[in-house]
Amino acid sequence: MARKARQRISYGAACTATVLPLANSPGGHRLGVNGLAVDSDRSILYSGGRDGVICAWDLDLDLKNDDFRPQNPFSSPDDPKPAGGAKKATSSFRSQVQAHTHWVNDIILAQSNTALVSASSDITVKVWRPYGEDGQSATTIGLHSDYVKCLASPGPHSDWVASGGLDHKIRLWDLNGGGEKLQIAVGEDESSAKGSVYALSVRGSIMASGGPESIVRLWDPKTGKRITKFVGHTDNVRDILINQDGDTIMTASSDQTIKVWSVAAGRCMHTLTMHNDSVWSLYSDHPQLSVFYSSDRSGMVAKTDVRGNSDMDEGLSIAVAQEHEGVDKIVVAGNYLWTATSSSSINRWKDVDTSIEIQAPESPRQNRMASLASISKLPSPPPDEEPKKNTEQNKKIPFASVLRISNTAPITISKVRDSETGAAFSGRKPSETIIETDPGIILPYHSLPEETIEGQNGLIKHVMLNDRKRVLTLDTAGEVMLWDLLKGVPVQSFGKRHLEDVTPEVNTMESVANWCGVDTRTGRLAVILEENYCFDAEMYADEVTLDESITFREDQRINLGKWILRYLFGSLIEEEIKRDEAYRASILATARHSSGFRRENAPHLLQLPVKEANGWQQEHDNDASVITPKPTNGFHYPATTPGLAIGVATPAILPPIHGTNVQNHLPSTAEEGSHLEPTKSHMSNPRTSGDYFSSAPPPPPPAAAGKSNETTNPAEPEATPQSPTEHDKDGKGSSLFGKKFRMNFPKKLGRSSVEVKPVVVDDKSEESDKSSEKEDKIVEDNFYGIMQKIRNDYDEQLLANPGGPLPTGISPSLPNETPVLNPPPFTTVIIQEDRPDSGGVADLYRGTVNSVGKDADVIEKTAPMWLGDLLLRNQTPYKDTVKVSFILQPSQDLLPSIASTDGNSRLNANRMLRAKKILAYVAERIEPQPEQPDPDALKPEEYLDLYCHDQLVPHTMTLATLRAHVWKTGGDVILYYKSNGRRPDLESKLANPPAVEPVVSNGVPTEQS
Repeated sequence: MARKARQRISYGAACTATVLPLANSPGGHRLGVNGLAVDSDRSILYSGGRDGVICAWDLDLDLKNDDFRPQNPFSSPDDPKPAGGAKKATSSFRSQVQAHTHWVNDIILAQSNTALVSASSDITVKVWRPYGEDGQSATTIGLHSDYVKCLASPGPHSDWVASGGLDHKIRLWDLNGGGEKLQIAVGEDESSAKGSVYALSVRGSIMASGGPESIVRLWDPKTGKRITKFVGHTDNVRDILINQDGDTIMTASSDQTIKVWSVAAGRCMHTLTMHNDSVWSLYSDHPQLSVFYSSDRSGMVAKTDVRGNSDMDEGLSIAVAQEHEGVDKIVVAGNYLWTATSSSSINRWKDVDTSIEIQAPESPRQNRMASLASISKLPSPPPDEEPKKNTEQNKKIPFASVLRISNTAPITISKVRDSETGAAFSGRKPSETIIETDPGIILPYHSLPEETIEGQNGLIKHVMLNDRKRVLTLDTAGEVMLWDLLKGVPVQSFGKRHLEDVTPEVNTMESVANWCGVDTRTGRLAVILEENYCFDAEMYADEVTLDESITFREDQRINLGKWILRYLFGSLIEEEIKRDEAYRASILATARHSSGFRRENAPHLLQLPVKEANGWQQEHDNDASVITPKPTNGFHYPATTPGLAIGVATPAILPPIHGTNVQNHLPSTAEEGSHLEPTKSHMSNPRTSGDYFSSAPPPPPPAAAGKSNETTNPAEPEATPQSPTEHDKDGKGSSLFGKKFRMNFPKKLGRSSVEVKPVVVDDKSEESDKSSEKEDKIVEDNFYGIMQKIRNDYDEQLLANPGGPLPTGISPSLPNETPVLNPPPFTTVIIQEDRPDSGGVADLYRGTVNSVGKDADVIEKTAPMWLGDLLLRNQTPYKDTVKVSFILQPSQDLLPSIASTDGNSRLNANRMLRAKKILAYVAERIEPQPEQPDPDALKPEEYLDLYCHDQLVPHTMTLATLRAHVWKTGGDVILYYKSNGRRPDLESKLANPPAVEPVVSNGVPTEQS
C-alpha cells in the first residue's frame, strides 16, 4: 500500500479594519497585482494578485464602443455644461475569492466570460465561475510541478486553456472537467536543459511560447509537435501576441525590444525599440496587431499605431502613461486602459486618440518670442482669461510624448502646421515632416490616472517571538503590528517603525519548541500546523490570561497545537456529536427491534473459560472471570499529552507492573519506569538512564524499597516474574513493550522447562483477543476513519449487551485541559496535502471557523486521521519526550550533595521542568521529609536558590529556557543550589548528615537507611 501523503492544517489570522484599514471599500488586494482581464459585456474588471486573491470590480463604464467619439464641429468651449455636470464613473468592489495560497501570476477569461482561469505559484491552475452555483470558491483543474507563470486561450468561447510553467511543461486543460488534454515538454529535443515558459499565446492552429532561453517556439496545439522556432532575442521573452490569421507573431523581451515575426518567412521582420527598459507586457485587440499597447519595467505604457503604413517604422508610438513601478500587465477596453503593478492598487487611464494632430516642436524663433514676451511691460491676463488647453477642439499630442518606434526610424509628425504662417512643412507628404533630432526627455500624455482602484496594506515581513505565541509583522505601509497566534487577532500597533527596533521591546527570555510555521507571502498572516511538530510546544496554565477562572492542577501545562485545533474546529466537533447521537439512537432502535426475534435466554456471545495452571475451572459459571479478559496493561489513559506529563520531581520506586492494580498515567518507556539494569557511563558507575523527574506512581512502602529487582526469591510474589499464561490471566500489568514483543524467559527463572525464542508480532496481533470480524473491518485513512472506529466499537457493545446503554465514544478535551478560545469566525481554515510528485502542496479544503461544521462531509473525507483522533478522542500522536541533561551540585559545599557515594550527580528531565521542581528535588534529598508536612512550612523554592553561571535562576524558568538563554553552550548544564538564608538552621542542621548508601530498585536510584 502506498504511503499516504503528509497533510497539514493552516489557518489565517483574522484581519480587522483597525489592522489593515481600507477606506470605503470592503475588499481588495493586499499585495501587488499580476493579472488583469476585462469583461466588456458586463463592464467588470478581474484582477489576480500576489496575495492569491482574485477580485471582481464593477466599472460603471460603457466598454462596447471601441472607437473614439467624433467631435461636434459646432461645439464651443464656452458652451454651458449640462445641469448637474457629467457623471464621473467610479469603480466599486464586486466580489473576491481566495483562490490560491501563493502569487497569482496570470488570469484569463474563457467560455464566454463565464469562467476565469488563474495560474499560480502554488503550482495549481484553477477556474472560478462567479456566476455558477459554487461562486464562492475556485476549483483546481490541473497541477504543474513548479510555478505556473502564464495562460493562453484560443478564443473567448473555447472550452480549453493552455498553461506554461517553470517545470518546462505546457499543459492543455479541459474546462469541462476532462482534466489534462495534452502535455508538451519544452526543450526536450534540444541539448539545452532549459525550457521554462514565461509567455504563451494561442490562435487557431498555432501556439507560441517563450522563456529565459530567448527562443520563441511554435507548436501545434492538437498534436503537441513543434512547428518551428525563432531565434533573435537576447533575453527572456516575457509576452507574445498572435494575429488573427496566425501568420504574424509579436514578442516582447527583457532585452528592451519588441519583435515582429513572419511565420511564413520564418524570420524577424521588424525590431521595435521604443522602450528603454525590459518590456513586460503586450496587449492588442486589433485583428492584425496594427494597434498595440506595451509596458516596461520602468513603468512606461506606450501605444503604437501602424495602420495605413507600409513600413512599421512610419507608424506612431506615444507614451501614454508613466507608473511608479514596473507594469506587469496591461488591458484595454473601450476608451480606457488599466495597469497592474507591484502596488495593490489598479490605475485606470484614458486612452489616446492617435488620429489627432501632434504639437510641433518649438522653433528657435518661438523661443526668442517667448523671451521677449517674458520681459514685456504689459500685464499678464488674469488666470481665468488664459486660453484653455487640452480641450476637445485644440487638444494635440505633445511632441515630448512621441516615441521613436525603432532605431532606424525618424520621428514622423503627422498633420503639423506652422503656428506662424499656417503653411504646412515640406516633406515626403504634404501633411508630414521628418524630425531627425531626438525629442529628449519623454513626457507621458497623461500625468495622472483617471481613477485609482485602491488596494489594502498587506503584510510583507514577520518575526516570531521567543514565546512562540506572538508574532511581529510589518505591512506595506510600514506599520508594525503584534499578533496573538492563539487568538488569531492583533493585540498592539506600534505605528510606522522599523521591525528590528520593536522586536527587543516585546521579546521575552523564553525557549519554547517550534510548533507552527508562519507565512506572510500572501499579505496575510498564515499559521501552518503539521502532525510531526504541532504538538511539541507547551505552556504552563498559570501563565494563561483567561476571561473565566478555571481551576488547574499544580504545574499543569497546555499543549499549544492541541489547544488551537480544538477551537478552530469547534463547530465541527459539535456537528459530529449531533451525528453521533443520531447514529446511536438509530442503532439502538434497530437493536431493540431485532431483539424481539431472539429466542428467550439465548446467549449473546460465546464464553470461553480461562485456562489455569491446574486445568479448567468451572465452579462459577456466572463469574465474569471466565470470560476472555481484554488486556488493559494496567494503564488508564486520561486526557493528557502523552510523554509530557510531569508528576513528582524526585526519583521514585516503580512498583512491579505485573502485580496488582496499578493506576499509571502513561505506558512505560525505556526512559520512564521500565526495568533497567544499572549501567556504567563515562561519568559514573552504576546508574540508570531513567528520567528523575518523570511521572511515576507513589513510592511503595519502605519494606519493599530496599529490595533489589535482581532478587528472584520465589517467596516474594511481587518480585517473581509471572509466566505468560499467568500474565494473560490477570490481564493487567503488561507494558506496551512487552505486549508488542512477547518474550519467554530462560529456564533459570523457573518459568518453563522449555525455552522459547522471542517472537516478534506485528501490530495487528495486538487485537488477536478480539473477534475475527473486527479484524476484517477496514477503516478509511482519513478523518472519517475515526468515526468508523467509534461506530465499530458501538457494534461490539451492542453485540455484547443488546439491551444495555450505549455511551458516546466521542470525548473531546475539556475546558480544564484546553481553556475556551474564541477565534474570529471568519478566520480561514485550510487543509492541505503535500504532493511530492508535483513539488508542492495542494488545497484539499478551504473554509472558515464559522463554516467547518457545515462542511463536515467534506472535512471527513479530506482531513487527516490524526486530526480526527485529536478532536473526537482527545488523542495526540505519540512522540518521545525531549529531555535536558544537567549536573546538580551544592554551591561551595555548604549543603549536602545529592550525588551517590561514587559522586555521580548527573540527571535528566523534561525540557519544560521548572527550576522550583529541581529545588523540591534537592530539598527531599538533603533532609528527611516529615510524615505529616507542616502546611505553614516554607516551600523549597522559598529557602533554596538555584544558580547557573553565577546567575540566579528564576523559579518559573524551564530547563529549555535555562539552557538556551543562560547556559548558552553545549554539554550538560551545571547547576548549583544553596540556601538563601531564610532558614538559618538548614546549614547547621545538615552539617553532618547520616550516611546514605544508594541501591537500585526497579531501575531507579533510591535510599536505604
